Amino acid sequence: MIEDLQRLAKARTASVVELASELIRRPSRAGIDDYGPVLTVLEHWLAARELPHRRLHDATGALVGLLVEITGGRPGAWWTLDACVDTATYGDEAAWSFPPACGDIVDGWLCGRGAADSKLAAATFCHIAADLAPRTAELSGGLAVLLDVDEHTGGFGGARAYLADPLAARPAGVMIGYPGLSDVVVGGRGLWRATITVHAPSGHSGSSKKVTGAISRAAHLVRLLDTAELPGADDASGFPLPAKLSVTAFHGGQGFSVTPDRVDINVDIRTVPGFDGHDAEALVREAVAELDAELPAPAPTEVTPVAEWPPFRLVTDEQPAAALLRAAAETGLTVRAKTAGPSNIGNLLAGQGIAATAGFGVPYEGLHGIDERAHLAELPTVYAVYLRAVLSLLGA
Repeated sequence: MIEDLQRLAKARTASVVELASELIRRPSRAGIDDYGPVLTVLEHWLAARELPHRRLHDATGALVGLLVEITGGRPGAWWTLDACVDTATYGDEAAWSFPPACGDIVDGWLCGRGAADSKLAAATFCHIAADLAPRTAELSGGLAVLLDVDEHTGGFGGARAYLADPLAARPAGVMIGYPGLSDVVVGGRGLWRATITVHAPSGHSGSSKKVTGAISRAAHLVRLLDTAELPGADDASGFPLPAKLSVTAFHGGQGFSVTPDRVDINVDIRTVPGFDGHDAEALVREAVAELDAELPAPAPTEVTPVAEWPPFRLVTDEQPAAALLRAAAETGLTVRAKTAGPSNIGNLLAGQGIAATAGFGVPYEGLHGIDERAHLAELPTVYAVYLRAVLSLLGA
């Protein structure tokens, strides 16, 4: 069985890489490029193999993803493979040693934006769906392949549209194809984000009247936030990472002669089971109250929450983590179950009560940076692991 899957995986490698290269050559930078061309490549590939698929749209009608559905011949749970086909921006293109949309193979590496995150995974998952299609009679439940083109915006529109679609079977679990060979990511910190608006009287910077301006008040608030105490990694939940607070934006003022009456600050707090979104908001509001008491202003400081996701963590015998970890071990890999610091679609799914893994794939370099590339020597093994995991989940 293992040998058969590995032979099948090796036979699929050239086709997977060919499809991934075509996807890389269709720029799909989040919020910049039209997603139609990259999805059209996938649609033509799927249609040629008579695989059922359809586009997903959000509530405004915007195109946010593509859904492939393989229905088994027996009752059972549905499972989902998920990969994004939108990408990060290129950054400084002059700093790249190859064109960001080249899709070339150089010294065993697939090169270009999206090679690692996550067009190679998207091509892999489409091929796995094609491998399962002739075997539907022996499958229990079904497999969905979600190809999200609203992931790098942070909106996760494809995933949201999929979960809201009344025609789609709700998945028992999701495996997300983020790269990295040494880990199966089974958890991640959550987040709580807010914009804080700090007020003060405006005035001329040369005035003889001393006024604590909005920038000074905001700087004081940043100091309060930076010195706030957050729980460490040894809280009662056993979650392996600590909470973390970061001030990620500071906007206010213009020119030199006017002290502004407003500064806006963005705060990002990574949450853990022992310090959730409610605790994060309480900490920020306590710091704001201290600021307004120490340095009063005509208007109170405003806190506007903008996003909240819960932390998540699967135990290693919980599906689909158990299937993926077992498949990796049986294929000869030594992998660890990892809880990631950054948040991802797994957090969104956790908020919906859906278990998810959020990473296992080929080795990579340059993800979200310059010279993004994915190493191809390990692709047959990664393919075999995912196929084996899916087959076990579908009872084949």
